[in-house]
Amino acid sequence: KISISSVLSKHDHLHHSLSFPGTRDMWRAYSDMKEANWIGADKYFHARGNYDAAQRGPGGVWAAKVISDARENFQRLTGRGAEDWRADQFANEWGRSGKDPNHFRPDGLPSKY
Repeated sequence: KISISSVLSKHDHLHHSLSFPGTRDMWRAYSDMKEANWIGADKYFHARGNYDAAQRGPGGVWAAKVISDARENFQRLTGRGAEDWRADQFANEWGRSGKDPNHFRPDGLPSKY
């Protein structure tokens, strides 16, 4: 007998097993953003992390969406402005959709990023 919970459990397991590389991509973008400490670069790093994760396939897209949404929802709860939240989400979706994250790259950001 197949139940909804068993199907969802198998589905979640599939996403979790396929999402590890995407999660690593998101962490690398976050770490690079902190290391660079470059004013005006946060949208670039949002887009880049989502882009890199999405290149891994459906599991990477899933990981990027879950991580981005969790981060943005947490920041909204801590009083961050709606305009900044919308701009971050736009950059997240831009990268996740496969568009070039360099669209958001600020002038002068070192090439290692």
